[in-house]
Amino acid sequence: MAQTVLITGASSGIGKAASQLFAAKGWNVVATMRKVADGGELAALGDVLVTRLDVADRDSIAPAIEAGIARFGKIDLLLNNAGYGQFGVFEATPREKIMAQFDVNVFGVMDVTRAMLPHFRANKGGGIINVSSGAGLFTLPMISLYSASKFALEGFSEALAYELGAQNIFVKLIEPHGGVTETNFNQRQAANTVVDDAVLADYAGFIEKTNAVFAGMVRASSMTSADVANVIYGAATDGTERLRYFVGDDNRDVMKARYDLSEDDYVRFMRAKFAPKA
Repeated sequence: MAQTVLITGASSGIGKAASQLFAAKGWNVVATMRKVADGGELAALGDVLVTRLDVADRDSIAPAIEAGIARFGKIDLLLNNAGYGQFGVFEATPREKIMAQFDVNVFGVMDVTRAMLPHFRANKGGGIINVSSGAGLFTLPMISLYSASKFALEGFSEALAYELGAQNIFVKLIEPHGGVTETNFNQRQAANTVVDDAVLADYAGFIEKTNAVFAGMVRASSMTSADVANVIYGAATDGTERLRYFVGDDNRDVMKARYDLSEDDYVRFMRAKFAPKA
């Protein structure tokens, strides 16, 4: 009997690539997204159910899970992929935007996971894979809120892995780092850039340097959504208790610095990258 995966944020990018890959590997796929109309390409695939689930709309979660179970009999794996990033100086970011960042990247993951767990327990097992980010292990300026949300996801997922091991339910983290091409992440991040001229004037030098660093990162991005999807599929099927899966070629060497340098040397390394022009 084919296994079934429910994927959030499946309309584009990593979620879409993962949906296509799991379907190609013979899995049933519940591809969820905010707008079902965006899932036409996936709906054309065999054994793929496209249904609505907006992680920030709690009322949409249970119906999506129930639709998946009704179609395929059970769900074996939850892939929490939906997420986005705020970009901007923290001081200029209003509270409602901060709440929106956590509603999607943290509370949305928690709500979908909580709704899925009774089904997994009833079936005596299951799996949860959360798509995190290198920004959940190291931080960068101008994405303080995105980093904070991914740090929260990291802590939640690791603790949950210990709790759910007793229920024969595994939890794993995928850590893309270095930038992913052909996703809507950068466009959505740009749309969520915070602009407050009264505040930003004092940060002008810092913002100029930081924008240059980020522009270089975007130009150097070489990892595709398919690359990440392959790692996700491997994590789902390798039968190990491994918690974190790193994927990417980080030309900035930030991940290497985070793990190899002393705390003081790491902070100096990062400050040098983002110091304002004299």
